[in-house]
Amino acid sequence: MISSRVGSGARAHRFARVAAVFALAFGLIAAPHLTATTASATATPEPEDEGTARLSLSAGVHGVVQPGTPLTTSVIIDNGSDEALTPGVISIEINKTPLDDASALTAWLDAEEADGTFSALGSEESLAVPASETTTAFVSASSSALADLDAGVYPIRASLTGDDAPLTATSVLVLDAGSAPQVAVLVPITATPADGALLTGDELTELTDPDGALTAQLDGVTGTSAVLAIDPLIPASIRALGTAAPVSAVTWLTRLEALSNERFALQAGDADATVQARAGLTELLTPLPLTSVLTPENFVATETTPTPSPTPSPSPSGSPAEPTLPTTEELTAVSGAQPGILWPLGDARGADLATFDAYLGTDATTILPSSSLAATPDAVVEVDGHRVLVTDADASASLSTAAATTDDLAREREIAEAMAQLSFADQASLLVGLDRDETRSADALREAILSVSSIGQPTSFEDLRASAPASATLDSESSEDRATALKNLLADEGRLTSFSSILADPLVLLSPERLAIMRLIGVGKAETFAVDSATHRADTTATLNSVGVQQPSPIQLFTAAAPLPVWVHNDLPWPVTVTLTSEPSDARLGIQPRTPVEAQPASNTRVKVPVEARVGSGELSVRFGLLSPTGVAIGPDQTATVTVRAEWEGIGLGILGGVIGLLLILGIIRTIVRRRKDDQATDESDAVPAPSGESEPTP
Repeated sequence: MISSRVGSGARAHRFARVAAVFALAFGLIAAPHLTATTASATATPEPEDEGTARLSLSAGVHGVVQPGTPLTTSVIIDNGSDEALTPGVISIEINKTPLDDASALTAWLDAEEADGTFSALGSEESLAVPASETTTAFVSASSSALADLDAGVYPIRASLTGDDAPLTATSVLVLDAGSAPQVAVLVPITATPADGALLTGDELTELTDPDGALTAQLDGVTGTSAVLAIDPLIPASIRALGTAAPVSAVTWLTRLEALSNERFALQAGDADATVQARAGLTELLTPLPLTSVLTPENFVATETTPTPSPTPSPSPSGSPAEPTLPTTEELTAVSGAQPGILWPLGDARGADLATFDAYLGTDATTILPSSSLAATPDAVVEVDGHRVLVTDADASASLSTAAATTDDLAREREIAEAMAQLSFADQASLLVGLDRDETRSADALREAILSVSSIGQPTSFEDLRASAPASATLDSESSEDRATALKNLLADEGRLTSFSSILADPLVLLSPERLAIMRLIGVGKAETFAVDSATHRADTTATLNSVGVQQPSPIQLFTAAAPLPVWVHNDLPWPVTVTLTSEPSDARLGIQPRTPVEAQPASNTRVKVPVEARVGSGELSVRFGLLSPTGVAIGPDQTATVTVRAEWEGIGLGILGGVIGLLLILGIIRTIVRRRKDDQATDESDAVPAPSGESEPTP
């Protein structure tokens, strides 16, 4: 592969893919395969780099050629520029001084630094390449051109010269010694949910759709000899949904269980055993019971029972049976998994290996990278009596990059580099462990897995584990930072356990919390662990403060006996049961010390606390708090200022009585006055003389 940038355009990329596939197919027939990049390349070129041209060299089968066989190379010219490339001459050269080790390999591929001189292998004229198009040229070399070379890894390069600026490409050619070591490839199958617990139905639907990430991983390993390392929380997420599980997810799980690939289960959430050993745990973390995440209606079977009938032919009727909920062990089971295997981070120490044996038993097998050992005599070693499988760190990194690369040319370069690194190992058995990666494409993953057959023979993982080990010594740097952080996370979990007694079912909080912690210490999350764990601890603190007494406003008490209003907030999505405690600062204020509270989810609940003032006037304070049913303090206490004006009650009654008495007196006076006025008016009416013309009545 070269360092020149590739041009854009759907047509150019389409031609590039066709040409690359043709070149690979030709190499498989004629001889082994190799890819190279230009001298100035320091990183894998991606197809989105636009505006210039690039050159790619392929030879042999993924960079490997057998002694005595002719060598055919293919050179792909990808013209991403806006102008046509003029015809030129393509030349292939090889440096007959082999690279000594992985350091020399890196120096050559990254900086084109290599000892020795280059000799011509062949040349071929190239045609003009129109703008935004791709063409492929083939250059053959006879078997005699490599006859004087011993088995090893050799620098190789291609150049295109003509009227335009020259293009170059560099890579390596592995001349195989014919030893054909036994090789196995480990492929982790993981998926991380957004909330850190189990995958939801929507997430599973997306992941297991035809274009989903989990489907791609399964497609990539199907038909290969890859050994699968499966996170048991993936099948658990599917099974936990019962009959509500997406059809695509159920189909995916059925496909997984039907695969013939050897497999073992990672710890749930891909948790790292090393950090648990460093934290002093006497046993590995395991998921808490998952019953709280199960919906019983999704696990109800229908039984067909005969209905009693006087007729000779009773008709069956379906009657719902009681739900049968699966256990946590049934949910997390990985069908066909080999037991007793741990695949932690590569910073394990001898004491950690002893702890691993205590975790799993005396037959435990630990998988570590070769960078953890002082030397790697073979893929199966014994360290102080502990069995260890050793992955080739350099080759694993290159193949992991290849499996994650969508650009065909860039991927082939990484594969060729991995084959060279495996050839340096010179071991009877080789083990490659791909990185944890949840976004690989099926084609890239498959090609990376199958490429190892160009350097060795696929072997049974079970046989590899059982083979006689060589002696080895650990030599890895380690840090206690993650162990300290895990201790803090587990301490927070203990606080949540006490806090959860306010819930009817504490597992609705604790089960997801345990899964979240196990995912936080996952092997694939090591780089982001510091930030993620700090964020999680902040979330835990927020949860612990999600239920509490709201800060009360100052309270004016104008009577000797009245209820005090107190508000309890519950930000959790579940109802809680707590006890409100009330403690006055002065015994002259009598208050109900405990009041039971049923707080509804995501709401504020008003609580009336009976109180009796034993003082006529004064300012007091009352401290309110919450206790769980087990006596654990919930949330921070709050203090309310209470101003007592109890004498105002008597004064008010006196004033009211006086006003009423005054009104009565005024009413009586008014009545008397009115009556006197009425009597006086009657007397005056009787004293008036009769009008003239009228005779007095005779006696």
